[in-house]
Amino acid sequence: MSDDFYIQRNNKNLDKIERLLDELPSFCYDYFLGIDSQTSPLTRLNYAHDLKIFFYFLQEKKYRGKKIISDITLNDLELITSNDIEYFLSFLSHYRYNDTEHNCNERAKARKLSSVRAMFKFFFNKGYISVDNSAKVSTPKQHEKPIIRLDSNEVFNILDTAENGNGLTAHQLAYHEKNKIRDVAILTLFLGTGIRISELVGLNNEDINFNDNSFIVTRKGGSKSILYFDDTVATALKRYIEHKNENLEILKEPDALFLSNQSSRLTVRAVENLVHKYAKIISPLKNISPHKLRSTYGTQLYKATGDIYIVADVLGHKDVNTTRKHYAAISDDNRRAVAGKVKLKRDDED
Repeated sequence: MSDDFYIQRNNKNLDKIERLLDELPSFCYDYFLGIDSQTSPLTRLNYAHDLKIFFYFLQEKKYRGKKIISDITLNDLELITSNDIEYFLSFLSHYRYNDTEHNCNERAKARKLSSVRAMFKFFFNKGYISVDNSAKVSTPKQHEKPIIRLDSNEVFNILDTAENGNGLTAHQLAYHEKNKIRDVAILTLFLGTGIRISELVGLNNEDINFNDNSFIVTRKGGSKSILYFDDTVATALKRYIEHKNENLEILKEPDALFLSNQSSRLTVRAVENLVHKYAKIISPLKNISPHKLRSTYGTQLYKATGDIYIVADVLGHKDVNTTRKHYAAISDDNRRAVAGKVKLKRDDED
C-alpha cells in the first residue's frame, strides 16, 4: 500500500504548524516538541489553532500592552487565573478575529479549553510554572445533539438519485453522466462500510482486494486496518474501476482510487459537496454529511448485530463510549414505536 497520500498530508500539516509557531510565544516550541511523539500532526495543528485564539484573547483582554501575541512570556502565563480562563470561554461566544466574526458553541469551547489545559498541564509538570489554574475551570456543559442519519428508504433513494440524476439542476446534470458511476461507488462505500471521509479519499487502487472483498484503511493516528464489504459494495466498486480504466487520461495521481474531473485525487471538500448535493434532494430537512452516512451505517449495524463492541471495532473507535453516541437515534425509534400506546378515548368512541 502506498503511503504517499498520508505522508504528504502530514507534511502539509507540519508546515502549517511551523508557520503558526512563528506567531505563537516562543515557549510554545517546547510544548509542541514535548507532545510530538504522543500526538498526530493533525492533532497538534488543531492545538496550535486553539492556542493562537487563546493568546490572541490574552493580548486583547489581559495583556493589552503586548503588541503581538509572541510577546507573551511564561511569567505572563503563570499569572493567568481561573477567572481569566472563564472569561476566555465567555469571550468565545462571540469574538472578532482576522476581520471575521466567530461564535463557538459548547463543544467548540470544550475543545479549546482542553487544548489550553493540556498546555498548562505540560508546563506545570515540567516545573516551568508553579500553578495550573486551568485545572480549576469546569468544562462547559454540553447538550446532547440529536443523531441525524438516513432511514432505510432514504438510503435507497440517495443511491437511486446518484444513479439517475433526478432532482439535479441543469448545471449539475451536465457533469452527472461522467461522474455518476464514481458517485454511486462513493456513496455505497460510505453506507456499506462506515468508512471515514479521510479514509475514503486516501484509498489507493491497490488497497482493494476483490478476492475476499476487503480493503485497507489508514485510521486516525496512522494505524492500518482491514475492513470487509458485501457484494453490493463490490459491484459498485468494480463498476467504477472498470469505468475509470476505460476512460484513462493523463493521471496526475494514478495510484488514487477516487479521482476528480481533473484526474487528481478527490479532496475531502469535493466528497462533502458530492454527498450534500444528493442528500438535499432526498432529505432536504436533514443536514446530511459523510459523517452522517457513517452514523447511518453504525446505527444499522448495531440494529442488525446488537453488539456495540463489534460496531466500535468496525468503525475504528478506541473508546466504546464514542460508539454509543451513534445510537441515540435508536431511542427515537423506541419513542416512535410507543406513540399511541396510551389510549385517550374509550374503545366505543370514534
